[in-house]
Amino acid sequence: MSASTTAGRTAAPPPRMQGALFLPIGDEGRAELVERRISEAITGGHLRAGERLPAEQDLARTLGVAPVTVREALGVLRERGLIVTRRGRNGGSFVAEGADPLVFARQAVQSSSRLALRDLGVHYAAITVGAVRLAARRADPIEAQALIARIDRADETDLGSWRRTLDDVQVELVALSQSARLTREQMKLQSELSPYLRLIDGNPQSRLALRGHLRDAAVAVIDANEAAAATAIEEFVTRAIRDLVVMQSES
Repeated sequence: MSASTTAGRTAAPPPRMQGALFLPIGDEGRAELVERRISEAITGGHLRAGERLPAEQDLARTLGVAPVTVREALGVLRERGLIVTRRGRNGGSFVAEGADPLVFARQAVQSSSRLALRDLGVHYAAITVGAVRLAARRADPIEAQALIARIDRADETDLGSWRRTLDDVQVELVALSQSARLTREQMKLQSELSPYLRLIDGNPQSRLALRGHLRDAAVAVIDANEAAAATAIEEFVTRAIRDLVVMQSES
């Protein structure tokens, strides 16, 4: 869902994952960082083809940079073919129709080493396992139950929606740890891993296995079972990295 106001209506607040994309960059943030933040959102599929970006002034305010910095970054993104700009009453900057996150993800997997993929898994597991253990001690079971309901309602017929739902559930599960720092770190990690998970989602068996591990983690949080929650996340990461390594070897 777009974070901007479309013609005639105001969009609902973005999910936690998309909201993380536009956290302030700070004084060190220049055009290159703005460009990278937006390009990662596009290549990761968090901003979809045809989706309208917030207005330049809004982006500048939320990212904590000058409007001219945003304008420069958008110019580079246009040159890269990731966005297009339309003039007129309903104009603005939009994600290019040809910006397919699966293409970017395949290229990233092919250009990565097995060591780099496994290191990504190690980093992800280290943060997420610790967070779900803490969630198992602190979470309100009703909130965790609501996440299970979202997992069960995830729409397999729309893999883009499927991945966005499960990504957001994963972040919300970590948020049950009641640690703002862990939640922010999980947002970053989920954004980094999500493009790869989109590739894996194309395999029905892998897709359902990952959902099952995530669901098991949520159930363990409800049961206040730290060990089971940690095991479920470890199995999630092991399956994801194994599938990526296999995919890499077949490319």
